[in-house]
Amino acid sequence: MKTLLTLLILLGTLLSSACTLHKIDVQQGNIVTTDMVNQLKAGMSPKQVRFIMGTPLIIDTFNPNHWIYLYYLHGGDGHIKQYHLNIEFRDDKLLSFTGDVPQKKIGAVP
Repeated sequence: MKTLLTLLILLGTLLSSACTLHKIDVQQGNIVTTDMVNQLKAGMSPKQVRFIMGTPLIIDTFNPNHWIYLYYLHGGDGHIKQYHLNIEFRDDKLLSFTGDVPQKKIGAVP
């Protein structure tokens, strides 16, 4: 009887450890790469910027010349990364962009 109880406990422990859930990475927002940002040049039209960068996650309601690209990565291991890029236009031309993308900090348009 003692052996059977020990065997059941061992089997239960083994089965419960096999049921551990695998947590996946969850990506949200705009994927923005350094290569994409490097293509941005002062004076580009909003249409040209949208072609390179894609549709912004946020266009400021009170200032449609301000576009915001956001990206969140919630890793299955618990880490969280967040990147953002702010783009400003004046007179329908790219004026500046600030923010960060993986592996490179971004400053004003050269």
